[in-house]
Amino acid sequence: MANQIKKRNSKTLTLESTFRSDFSNCSKTKDFATAVSLFDSAISQNLKLNLHHLNCFLYICSNSIEESGAAAIDRGFDIFNYMISSNINPNEATITAVSRLAAAKDDADLSLQLVQSLVKYNDKPRLRTYDSALLCYVKRLDAEKAYLVEKEILNSGLCLEETEIGALLKVSAEVGNAGKVYEYLHKLRTSVRCVSESSAKVIEHWFSGVFGVGASGGLGECDTGRVKDAVLKNGGGGHGLGWIGNGKWEVSRTNVDLGGCCCACRDRLVCVDVSKEDNEKFAQSVVALATEREKYSNFTNFMNWLDEHNDFQAIVDGANIGLYQQNFAERGFSVSQLEIVVKELYKRSNKWPLVILHDKRIRSLLANPSSREIVEEWINTGFLYGTPVGSNDDWYWLYASIKLKCMLVTNDEMRDHIFELLGCGFFPMWKERHQVHYTFPKGKLELQMPPSYSVVIQESVRGSWHVPIAGEYHDELLRTWLCITRPGPLDHDGKMDYVNESSDCSHTSNGTVGITGKRKERSASPTR
Repeated sequence: MANQIKKRNSKTLTLESTFRSDFSNCSKTKDFATAVSLFDSAISQNLKLNLHHLNCFLYICSNSIEESGAAAIDRGFDIFNYMISSNINPNEATITAVSRLAAAKDDADLSLQLVQSLVKYNDKPRLRTYDSALLCYVKRLDAEKAYLVEKEILNSGLCLEETEIGALLKVSAEVGNAGKVYEYLHKLRTSVRCVSESSAKVIEHWFSGVFGVGASGGLGECDTGRVKDAVLKNGGGGHGLGWIGNGKWEVSRTNVDLGGCCCACRDRLVCVDVSKEDNEKFAQSVVALATEREKYSNFTNFMNWLDEHNDFQAIVDGANIGLYQQNFAERGFSVSQLEIVVKELYKRSNKWPLVILHDKRIRSLLANPSSREIVEEWINTGFLYGTPVGSNDDWYWLYASIKLKCMLVTNDEMRDHIFELLGCGFFPMWKERHQVHYTFPKGKLELQMPPSYSVVIQESVRGSWHVPIAGEYHDELLRTWLCITRPGPLDHDGKMDYVNESSDCSHTSNGTVGITGKRKERSASPTR
């Protein structure tokens, strides 16, 4: 009897070992025929399949639809039904795959119902989980249900990306819903920097087609002041009040010159900043994360100090500049590089910038005879702030530049974990407008100021649109833009006559951005 049990156990172990080996290979090859054969074999041999196994099979089925058609759909549902009948609760990955299968057989309602069923299994959908249902409704030109999917996505606390916004824009254009087209153009504007070629074609089709001709305003004969106020409130580059102008749109593909002038219509594009509301949200999100991770009193002290010393026009990431191209093995720190940057910023604006450094670094520099004099001068002048030991100085220079709406001099691309925590869709727009890069070719400082215009969808005060198309360009002059214009009530000389008041920057004659302002003496020293 014992020998018989041993033989059965040995046989079972052999079957399970073979399955594990075959499953591992199948997971790598993702071959549909192999996957369903392995599933059928496991069922016939009464092998225990878990959630991971079944999700892998479902993933392979959902990715084999184009090649295997109805067979992939049917076998995928067989696997899903086996899972449910075996009391194995699906998770988000399961539902994403099966929702894709439902959409492939043009059952958008079932696709959405599957997503909605996740709540029963105590799991939450991701953006990708909704995509199949949304795109299926778009394909069927069922705009109203597509809008309902969008509503569910937003209610789930998720943010739309270009795939979803582009799909909603497409279905709105196809059914001729001018108001929704306008809404999704602005959602594209705030969510992506440059649109994909597929989104660009949808936009071209709308403005060039019969629906585009009929998209006259929600504004009518609006007053110039109201439009310009809205543009300033939104950070520049768009008013969001509705279509302006009447008649046929002129659509062309063109380029933009160094000074931001459209080569087709000669409108001058602007620097687009985050709106005042978003800037405040951005600042508060930094405060929330910083106070959570820093000793509360440290960051609060800095915030209070900054309230009293709030006329800086530039913030300097001292460590980033001092350590630039230094020998880290020798812990090198170049005070001279930092001094060159400080003096150049003062020369441009007649104001000292706020330099942020760790207290530990400051003490080290003060202990060094070669750097003591200059550091003492900075302390006495009152523009050097020392962050406490154990603090992350990134929070300090980032918050200061957001709070004061001024330039930030650093080569830090802000891709580290702490910046990912912010999760702000307008972070790239803010960086483009406020970050100043630097280099020291042959020891000579070169500041790379923000561009004279922003590479982002722009809606002018007279109703024209300029849309940048995504692509890798070594020269921004080569980027393709959509230029979309028609006569409007605010036409004058074709130039933008408003400025972006949300920043303390001005355009110089050569198209670059300069730091301007007058010096104001400081009475308090920020170092401790």
